[in-house]
Amino acid sequence: MQSVPSQAIRPLSLHASLSSSRLPFFSISLPVSRSFKISPAIYSKSRKCPSFLTLRCCGSSGGPVTAKPSWELRRNRDVQEPDEKVVALRGLFSKPGIGIDAYIVPSQDAHQSEFIAECYMRRAYISGFTGSAGTAVVTKDKAALWTDGRYFLQAEKQLSSSWILMRSGSLGVPTTSEWLNDVLAPGGRVGIDPFLFSHDAAEELKEAISKKNLELVYLYDLNLVDEIWKESRPKPPNKPIRVHDMKYAGLDVVSKLSSLRAELAGTGVSAIVISMLDEVAWLLNLRGSDVPHSPVTYAYLIVDVEGAKLFVDDSKVTAEVMDHLKNAGVELRPYDSILSEIKRLAVQGAHLWLDTSSVNAAIVETYKSALDKYRTDHGSQGKRKNKKYDESNDLSAGPSSGVYMRSPISLAKALKNPAELEGMQNCHLRDAAALAQFWCWLEEEIHKNVKLTEVDVVDKLLEFRSKEDSFLDTSFDTISGSGANGAIIHYKPEPESCSVVDPNKLFLLDSGAQYVDGTTDITRTVHFGEPTAREKECFTRVLKGHIALDQAVFPENTPGFVLDAFARSALWKIGLDYRHGTGHGVGAALNVHEGPQSISYRYGNTTPLLKGMIVSNEPGYYEDRAFGIRIENLLCVKEINTPNRYGGIEYLGFEKLTFFPIQTKLVDLSLVSDDEIGWLNNYHSQVWEKVSPLLEGPARQWLWDNTRAIHKQ
Repeated sequence: MQSVPSQAIRPLSLHASLSSSRLPFFSISLPVSRSFKISPAIYSKSRKCPSFLTLRCCGSSGGPVTAKPSWELRRNRDVQEPDEKVVALRGLFSKPGIGIDAYIVPSQDAHQSEFIAECYMRRAYISGFTGSAGTAVVTKDKAALWTDGRYFLQAEKQLSSSWILMRSGSLGVPTTSEWLNDVLAPGGRVGIDPFLFSHDAAEELKEAISKKNLELVYLYDLNLVDEIWKESRPKPPNKPIRVHDMKYAGLDVVSKLSSLRAELAGTGVSAIVISMLDEVAWLLNLRGSDVPHSPVTYAYLIVDVEGAKLFVDDSKVTAEVMDHLKNAGVELRPYDSILSEIKRLAVQGAHLWLDTSSVNAAIVETYKSALDKYRTDHGSQGKRKNKKYDESNDLSAGPSSGVYMRSPISLAKALKNPAELEGMQNCHLRDAAALAQFWCWLEEEIHKNVKLTEVDVVDKLLEFRSKEDSFLDTSFDTISGSGANGAIIHYKPEPESCSVVDPNKLFLLDSGAQYVDGTTDITRTVHFGEPTAREKECFTRVLKGHIALDQAVFPENTPGFVLDAFARSALWKIGLDYRHGTGHGVGAALNVHEGPQSISYRYGNTTPLLKGMIVSNEPGYYEDRAFGIRIENLLCVKEINTPNRYGGIEYLGFEKLTFFPIQTKLVDLSLVSDDEIGWLNNYHSQVWEKVSPLLEGPARQWLWDNTRAIHKQ
């Protein structure tokens, strides 16, 4: 599944900050004792990271910019009464302890998650707009919502006439900070919930609005949307946490924590604060179901030189999980006590490692304030109060500040060990068997002229996958697009507005699943009838790019952006391209989008592709109002035994994880080389060999029919 550049939207580079030059190189030793080595020299660069707020337009000027309200851009729209929720929200602005002129409601939760629990969907509640990406801003007399081009039509339908729709990326549309600078008087106060902004995002916003003498106000004690949501707000998720078995994890928690502590000591810090949910899950070999599509639980983790504390709702902790944590030396603390613990550590002289691109502003600012108090109380020498932390810091004058750099867990998690790879391989084969049964059914229904909607297809695919062993959930919302809908890269069909699958048009299906032992993500594009010459040429050029990347061999320490052109070259030759990256990282029984690696035209991500990383290979082409094409497999980076090793270095390539037929009817044989035909035939031979033993009856016959070799005439 293709991702996009915002944390709130499925980013191809996972986080906005990962696609920038601020991403460090890491060195890590594998396979058994995975260390957390990190090069501090890289962090001498600026850590000012982009945020989801910087949805910039083309050619916006420095002066005031205006945008028309959404109701002015719609026809036949009745004038509506003022939005009651917005009115109620404004009523809180002047309350004691608040005193603001505007309030920003982002899409994120406190952990900057890609997918969030329903109780944290505050932006959707206040605005009525349910798309996955957007930022709402309410002032005393205006309400505006920013979203991207995928959701313009949806937002027009869902927003009341009291909202202004800001079409991000369109000419003349300001960013949130530009708009606030324009509509608020100097000295105005802009309120945010600091738990919902990464520290970097909040700092960027603060700097942007300060140009017009606006003040950013952190409202720590209450979220204004929650105040008006009241009893109707869904309850926080409380499903039990489970232990991720060692046969899938491959490395025990004690070993992981030991490696992390060695990195803490080498960096000169006392403890690290971990807020990314997949990092907590991976480090502690735990999985949950608090968040749709991702097997994680809401928690924070603090690891110091001697112990670890997990901040989580203890009602989710089973006896098995409690024993698992106790054996690893991990103590439990209430989820909402994280700030008090941060304060306690600061006043004891703890030197904390904080990844400010993901740790929320509430935590970072609480730590900084407590450090300031520590210095004030103990003078410039910072008199030592805690021997343990002072010895680990090796700082004679006490702590001067925290260490603000990328979490070392991000890379360690990305480098899969043998057990994780085995789980990924196994679940992909089971997934392929479910897909074969599904496609066999779908083609039969289409050929019988059964009317099926795009949503019907999504539901049936889930039904087939749910029968597979160890299936847990989908890994993202399935993209099922017939004809022109396939050209919408992040299309999500809805029952009230989706299309019927047209047998005479291209059909794109991008889907994935979460299993106990792994995570899948696959896209196939097919035609149920006779494709046009144009469709075949475009498909074939996408396939050529897919093959070129799959066959790539490259020197170690090569960043993903170097390989991106491999997948585009065949399209470039006739002046075509696609507006997304080519590959994203994938977790092992974790998030379907994982950093820090990517294969993208965003050349700022200098993270090298390393052995054990998993990436997607998904070039595409999208013809507006006509069709979309994408072919996606998951690949694992492996060492290649080349006859030469110029410079004495290793050379790397890819090993396939995905084994499922690519429709040969769509291949224009005049455009492919003998080598490319050989690749396709060999791939289909492997598909048959690996997947057919899991099938019987019509599905097995379908697989045989779709893996036959092709030849030039």
